[in-house]
Amino acid sequence: MAYITAFWGVFGLATRFWQLGIQRRPFMSKPELWIYPCYGLTGLAVGYWLEGVQERQEACLNERKAFYLQKRKEMVERERETGAQEAAMH
Repeated sequence: MAYITAFWGVFGLATRFWQLGIQRRPFMSKPELWIYPCYGLTGLAVGYWLEGVQERQEACLNERKAFYLQKRKEMVERERETGAQEAAMH
């Protein structure tokens, strides 16, 4: 989880550098140094939020997978029972 949030923090800083590059402004000017932590923290917050979204989606998918596997198991058992009953009738 730490590497994902670190990636998004670096992505936030890269976004700021890209913005300054498009504007052709210097990267390190004294009055604007306070904004870099803001972009980094915003990126970290987005990464942390996305990590939570991913965990919730994986939990939901695992629940559905378990549900469908159980249904499949019950269906196979029913087919075996009906197959055994049909074989006994013939």
